[in-house]
Amino acid sequence: MLTGEVRNKIDKIWSDIWAGGITNPLTVIEQLTYLMFIRSLDEKELENESLEALSGQSAAKIFPQDEEGQSMRWSRFKTKDSRIIYEIVGTKVFPFIKTMNGGRDASAFSRYMQDAMFLVPTPQVLQKMITGLDELYEHDIQDLDMQGDLYEYMLGKLSTAGQNGQFRTPKHIRDMMVRLAAPAPGETICDPACGTAGFLVSSAEYVRERHEAEMTGEQWEHFAGGMFAGFDTDRTMLRLSAMNLMLHSITHPHIEYVDSVSKQNHTASAYDVVLANPPFTGTVDAESIHDNLKAVTDTKKTELLFVALFLRILRKGGRCACIVPDGVLFGSTKAHKALRKELVENHQLQAVISMPSGVFKPYAGVSTAVLVFTKTGAGGTDKVWFYDMKADGYSLDDKRTPIKANDIPDILARFHNLAGETDRRPTEASFLVDKSAIVENGYDLSINKYKEVVYEKVEYDAPAVILSRLDELDLKIASKKEELRGLLCE
Repeated sequence: MLTGEVRNKIDKIWSDIWAGGITNPLTVIEQLTYLMFIRSLDEKELENESLEALSGQSAAKIFPQDEEGQSMRWSRFKTKDSRIIYEIVGTKVFPFIKTMNGGRDASAFSRYMQDAMFLVPTPQVLQKMITGLDELYEHDIQDLDMQGDLYEYMLGKLSTAGQNGQFRTPKHIRDMMVRLAAPAPGETICDPACGTAGFLVSSAEYVRERHEAEMTGEQWEHFAGGMFAGFDTDRTMLRLSAMNLMLHSITHPHIEYVDSVSKQNHTASAYDVVLANPPFTGTVDAESIHDNLKAVTDTKKTELLFVALFLRILRKGGRCACIVPDGVLFGSTKAHKALRKELVENHQLQAVISMPSGVFKPYAGVSTAVLVFTKTGAGGTDKVWFYDMKADGYSLDDKRTPIKANDIPDILARFHNLAGETDRRPTEASFLVDKSAIVENGYDLSINKYKEVVYEKVEYDAPAVILSRLDELDLKIASKKEELRGLLCE
């Protein structure tokens, strides 16, 4: 999370851009994002050069190796005169990043950069942006995830921010969900509401961490492209996600401009793993919703339609870990009940992890849960595992400062050993619930429906005893007051 000091620095950069004549907040965000990416390219090139020096093996280069190509690197031009910087960025660097990976259809990045424009008005404004960003990166922004936090803070300056549920999932929650789904090297992973591609990046990090030593050449080729897919209806988000994935060595992801729940999206039985935090708010035009989604849950609510979509796009045996608002778990409408019945009766619902409402602060205070299920098309739900998460390692206020209390390691350990949960009682943090009990409760998946609260019996003294104690206290107070008066009169 960003500190107050970092936010003040971002506000200063924002003010400088605003004073320079860029008054559209979205334009400000886009121009800053391009510069963040340009700087990140140079950082990655420096890493490659260090590895090359250590290993003695040549590494692929991002920038051309001639003098002009090297002049486009952030570290080479950032200290030059503002007019020279403006010329280099506007006439060399920006056209270069728009055509990276060779041509219009070569990559998701080049595809979504085609309509990008360099709109910084003057050399002075550009220099202030570069100086401000450089100071942020050198002193405050440690990793790409904090870069995502920076973007979200800027998004908060838009008057429309959040109306479509566009809030980035915190990295530790994404990492937990990836570990619940446990994607493998040969599988395909999709986020149909990808935003800045956070889930895809976390999945890539997990696969590398767990399987890097054993991956074959074919699997690495799959990793660089076809393994990852994401859809969104915001072209700015698609550019951001393409940039983010490129910097994680995923050069040809399947990133598409698609309204995932509409009739234009016919994807079915295509992916092994779905990881997502779909939009929670708003509805969509009933006429545009794909008919096979309405067959599962006849509604215009996006949070229900997306879960139905996950079932459709998964292959049989495919796994999903997704975030849903609590209303999905206990909503009483016909559409809510139909979706929960579909999960329990026709597929294998494995887990419902209830999260505290502060997880998405300061962006939103909604209560949410993580659903984990496997598409079977033939049932398979026997028992559902419930976990009542109380802490995620951060305070649950707007500041979200790190704390010691953290249930995530316990969640992961217990989920991957559900056989050991058999004897757990509903009074504990986690427990199993029989399918029959869920059916009896109208497919209600709220943990409070099954959790038992133990109240400790408290015995109080008789009223006469309490009154006598109060009399004793009154006498002591009177005595002390007399003693104080005597001291004052001396």
